[in-house]
Amino acid sequence: MNTFLDLTFTGLVVGAVYGLFALGYTLVYGVLRLINFAHSEVFMWGSFAAVWCMTLFGARAGTGVLPAIGLLLAALVAAMLVSGGVALLVERVAYRRLREKNSPPLVALISAIGASFVLSELMGLRDRVAGWLNLSGPLAPYVDRAREYTQFTNPLANVEIVNLGGFSVRSNQVIVLVAALLMMLALDQFVRRSRLGRGVRAVSQDPEAAALMGVNQKRVIQLTFLIGGLMAGAAALLYMIHIGVTRFNIGFILGIKAFTAAVLGGIGNIRGALLGGLVLGLAENYGSQLFGAAWKDVVAFALLVVVLLFRPTGLLGESLGKARA
Repeated sequence: MNTFLDLTFTGLVVGAVYGLFALGYTLVYGVLRLINFAHSEVFMWGSFAAVWCMTLFGARAGTGVLPAIGLLLAALVAAMLVSGGVALLVERVAYRRLREKNSPPLVALISAIGASFVLSELMGLRDRVAGWLNLSGPLAPYVDRAREYTQFTNPLANVEIVNLGGFSVRSNQVIVLVAALLMMLALDQFVRRSRLGRGVRAVSQDPEAAALMGVNQKRVIQLTFLIGGLMAGAAALLYMIHIGVTRFNIGFILGIKAFTAAVLGGIGNIRGALLGGLVLGLAENYGSQLFGAAWKDVVAFALLVVVLLFRPTGLLGESLGKARA
């Protein structure tokens, strides 16, 4: 029973991060019918922003509670701003010109994959970029070991909150789960109830009719990429709190899993992204316990295939444009 509880809770924690990460995929697809594969690198850049923020402020493990919370909030702002900025850059450079020329979806998909590799390799070659600019010395803490794992310093002590036999709940797990759920709830209410959110839903449902009603489609698309980027940055910090390391290519497998969560829950549906992430996290944990850790990804993706065979629209197959307040 303790093993089951531990697998369930840790699965929910990881699944909440997947769900928050998946919002970028589901929002962009809901509005543009485009799979933004560069979103995985938006997440990756946010994770490095969190690391660099801690490096800048000289964070150390075991700092007092209030200073640690302040540092984590600063890291959250940094990660969200960097990821949001990178997402807007991707929209401007990789997609806008193609959209204005009414390019086929396949061209946009290829552009997305290209942007993903460019962003990944830029981070992996950041030491050489700093060298070209003669900044290797001042930026050494940020560019050294560019292609190796980079450690995140969590200033908040990871204390045990609950211990029932062999089942324990730690503070970092609670922070990650609660923060992810609150952010997703806030975004869901924003899209359903705010004026900007109604604009996003209108463009998703019928772009031409929305334009006739005075909705600025270009601004809505930018807003969609920005929101997806901000949520990816928040997910990146929560992932760093839970896992503690990042790398220039970390977005690849995590991006596939977040996309899987979006499809599993019903891509284009915000609540579906949350549900898909939680289901995926639980499936991974249960699968690793039943068949071994090496089979974790096999179980997760097999579950996706089974669900789509019987429900092609995902668990909550209602589109963003049809979502009701």
